[in-house]
Amino acid sequence: MAVRAIFLTFFLLAPLAHAAETPVMAHRHIAATANPLATQAALAALRDGGSAIDAAIAGQMVLAVVEPQSSGLGGGSLLMVWDAKTHALSFTEGLASAPAIMPEDYAHGPGGTPIDPKALERAGRVVAVPGTLRTLAALHATHGRLPWERLFRDAIAAAENGFALPRYLRATLMERRELAAKPDFAGYFTPDGVPLPVGAPLRNAALAATFRRIAHEGPDALHTGPIAADIAAAVAQGPYPGTLTVADLAAYRPRQREPVCLVVFDHRVCSAAPPASGGVALLQQLGLAERAGIAAHPPGSLEAAHLFIEAARLSEADRRAFMGDPDQVLVPTDGLLNAAYLDARAREISPDAAQAVVRAGRPMPRHAALPESDPLAMPATTHLSIVDDDGNAVSFTTTINLNFGADLLVDGLVLNDALTNFATTPVVGGIRVANAAAPNKRAITTMAPTIVFGRDGMPELIVGAGGGARIIDSVAETIIGVLAWHLNVRDAIQLPRMGGQNRAQELERNTPAEALAEKLTAMGHAIRIVAMNAGVQAVAITPEGLQGWGDPRRDGVAMGD
Repeated sequence: MAVRAIFLTFFLLAPLAHAAETPVMAHRHIAATANPLATQAALAALRDGGSAIDAAIAGQMVLAVVEPQSSGLGGGSLLMVWDAKTHALSFTEGLASAPAIMPEDYAHGPGGTPIDPKALERAGRVVAVPGTLRTLAALHATHGRLPWERLFRDAIAAAENGFALPRYLRATLMERRELAAKPDFAGYFTPDGVPLPVGAPLRNAALAATFRRIAHEGPDALHTGPIAADIAAAVAQGPYPGTLTVADLAAYRPRQREPVCLVVFDHRVCSAAPPASGGVALLQQLGLAERAGIAAHPPGSLEAAHLFIEAARLSEADRRAFMGDPDQVLVPTDGLLNAAYLDARAREISPDAAQAVVRAGRPMPRHAALPESDPLAMPATTHLSIVDDDGNAVSFTTTINLNFGADLLVDGLVLNDALTNFATTPVVGGIRVANAAAPNKRAITTMAPTIVFGRDGMPELIVGAGGGARIIDSVAETIIGVLAWHLNVRDAIQLPRMGGQNRAQELERNTPAEALAEKLTAMGHAIRIVAMNAGVQAVAITPEGLQGWGDPRRDGVAMGD
C-alpha cells in the first residue's frame, strides 16, 4: 500500500513534469523506465546484486502490468548490451516474426478487396509470433546473475495485489474508449464507458498466473503448452483470423546482429540494425544535422529547427525506401551510412528554405530506391535504460506495436499487431517493396535503442524511446542536446520536440516550439502542431557519476543509488 500511495501522490502533484530541476544522480547503479513501479522493480533487482539485464527483465515484467498498452510478453524487443568486463557491444533482435504461413497481400481479402485498416489492425490476422520472452531468456542465460524466478516477483505482486491506474495509461484509454465494449478490457472503464480515474486500483489475476507459470517453467511455458495453444486459438478467431500456430511459437528464436554505428559530434553512436529501420535512420539524421551545422545554432532557434527537420525528412525518405529484413532482402546499410553519401545528402539541405520534395537517395551504385513502405508508425512502445554496479549497460526498447496491440487479451497478455508494420501494398509499379510481408520475415520498426561512446571508447549515454516514428526524432534531438548543445540529460529530454519522420513536419503542442511555426512555414515547411509524446528514457555516464531521467511526457522516472 505504501508504494501505491507514493505512486499516486506523485502523479496527482506532478502530472506534467518532475519537481526536480536536475537529473537524478547515482554512483553505483541506475534505471530509467516509463513508469515508477517498473523503475522500482529494476532498482530492486540492482540492489539485490542483479545485472543490468536482470533489472531490464524485472522492469519489463512490471511494465507489462502497469503499461499494458505499450509492451509485454505478447510483443517484440530490441536490446543493445554493453559488457563492461569484455568491452563488447552486442545487439539482440527479438522482433515479433511473421508466421510460417504469411500471405504477402495480408491487407486484402478475397478478390483483392482492401480490408478496412481500422478493422485489420485489431485482428488476429496481424498478430506476429511474439519474441520478447525468448529474447530476454537468452540474454539472462549469458548476462543474468539473479535467479529467473526472482525477476517476476514485483510484476506478480503488482498484478495480483493491484496497482494505481497511471496517468499515461488513462490518457491512452481516453483515446481508445471503444475498448469499453470489449469484455477483456472493460475493467479499465466505469459502467458508463469512461476510463477509471488516475489512481483507481487495478488488478490482472490472469497475468499473475501466467507470470507464475513462466517464472517456474521458463520461457517454454509461453512458446509451448497450454498458453501457446490459447494464443493460437485466439488468433484464429474473428472475421479476419490469423495464421499463427503453436509450431510458430515453438520455433521462434531471437537473432544476434551487428549494431550499426556512426561517428557524429566526435562520439561513436551505435544503434539497432535492420530489420529495425530506426537505428539507421537515427544515425543518418544525426550525421546530416551535424554536416548541416546544427551545433552552431542554439536549441530552440529557427535555424536549428529548420536543419533538424530537413535532416529528418531526408532520413525518412531513405528509411521508407530501403529498409527491410536483411535475412530476406538486400538492405544497403553500409551505403546509407557511408560518409560520402551523407556528405552528398547534406548538400541537399538549404540553410534558408525547405525542400519542396524529398526523395530517397542512391546509396550504392545500381541500387535505386524501391517503392516506399507505407505503414504509418503510431505512438506506442516503451524504453528502459539501465546501468549496473559493474558498468554494464542496457538500452532496451520493447513493443506490442499499436497501443493495446491487436486488442486481444490471452491469459492476461496483450497480443501484438506487429504484422501491420509490413507494407499493405506489397508490389508497386511491378516492383516488390523491401518491406513486403513474407513467411518468417520480420517487419521494419522505428525502434532505436542506442548507446553513445566517448573518445575513450566507453559508454557515455544510454538512450531510447517509445513513440512510433517519433522515436527517431526524439532520440536524435536528445543526443544532439547532449553532444552538440552540451545539455544535461534532463534538459535534453525536455527540449520542445520537433520532427520530420512521421510523414509531416511537426512541432510539439503547448511548448515554445509552437512560436517557430510561422517562420518555418515561410521557409516552405508544411508545419503541424501536434502532441509529441514519445517517451525518452536515458542515462548519462559522467565524471560526476550517473545521471538519469525519465520523460515526463509519459510516466517516466529514473532512480538509482
